Amino acid sequence: MSTIFLDVSRLLSRLYDGQLPTGVDRVGLAYIQRYGSDARAVLSERGFLRVLTEKDTKRVFSWLMSSAHDRHEIRSLVARSLLSRFDSTHTGRGVLLHTSHNGMEYPRYYRTLRQRQIRTVFMVHDLIPITHPEYCRPGVGDTHRRRIHTALRHADGLIANSRFTLDSLSDEARRADLPLPPNVIAHLAPGIHAHSDSPSPLQTPYFVMVGTIEPRKNHWFIMHVWRRLVELHGSAAPKLVVIGRRGWECENVVDMLERCDTLRGTVIEASDCCDETLQTWITHARALVFPSFVEGYGMPLIEALDAGVPVLASNLDVFREIADDLPDYLDPLDGPGWLARIDAYTQSDSPARAAQLDRIRAFRAPTWSNHFARVDAFLAGLA
Repeated sequence: MSTIFLDVSRLLSRLYDGQLPTGVDRVGLAYIQRYGSDARAVLSERGFLRVLTEKDTKRVFSWLMSSAHDRHEIRSLVARSLLSRFDSTHTGRGVLLHTSHNGMEYPRYYRTLRQRQIRTVFMVHDLIPITHPEYCRPGVGDTHRRRIHTALRHADGLIANSRFTLDSLSDEARRADLPLPPNVIAHLAPGIHAHSDSPSPLQTPYFVMVGTIEPRKNHWFIMHVWRRLVELHGSAAPKLVVIGRRGWECENVVDMLERCDTLRGTVIEASDCCDETLQTWITHARALVFPSFVEGYGMPLIEALDAGVPVLASNLDVFREIADDLPDYLDPLDGPGWLARIDAYTQSDSPARAAQLDRIRAFRAPTWSNHFARVDAFLAGLA
């Protein structure tokens, strides 16, 4: 295989800021684990890029895989790399794999790599800012459209995380009258291990909701479901553990978390969870609740099922693509339906929960080995 180049700009920036990995970041880390022994790291900013030396590449990959870092060392390495003269330490052919959306919108990024005979392959996680801009920060939809359109015009290949994402990408290409580059669908594996040996963090029944607090995740709706549970059951109501940092356009959810007396002590916010703590919360939950309006994939869903934990999820096509009929599906606005299902799953002898536990014994999560087998075959075809 020709030399692999990995753009780690987003990963290194988030490590510098001390931020825990999101689902997108976990994919990037999996690519370092797969290709890092022979790959070269790339840093980019607004379409300008540098290929790191072999020595600096090893340092950066080591920092990212261990999460150990020194802000001064990172700042020094980035400054030295981006301010150096044009790097000519690699002139042969290769393939750049870019697993985040950051920087896709700059044509000069593609031109620079093409001058070096390096093909560009981008992973597309979703088109949500284009298809559902109402759930995103103002302006993000326009930026994402530029990213996707630039990739459609200039990328040598695209990796989609799901059939749903590829269909959305194909629809956008048709609408914009742009060509669809060669592509492959490669489902993502769980980002955390399946089980935790730690004891349950709570002695009462609880549910988990995993993901950044943002409008499309539907936290505000689920908060009202939980307020109703407390009104019905008082202190006997199950707990809800909200795992994920506060994102954008979520002031109404923050108001519920901080100012709703009814939910105090029943809804628990866990914004900064390491992998071990996240595993423990999921493993002992009555179920994962996943009431999103739209998703490009749904890594928490497969992480829960892989741990043998039931899932209550929105009736989304992409969830059925990756989990078939194993979870219990509900309309994301069906308040009485969610209330009744959560009520039922709280009970220790719940027939509905037992039935799902029976179904998910047959679940086999996507694996990174299968993911990279598809990616490697795709790259070989491009060559």
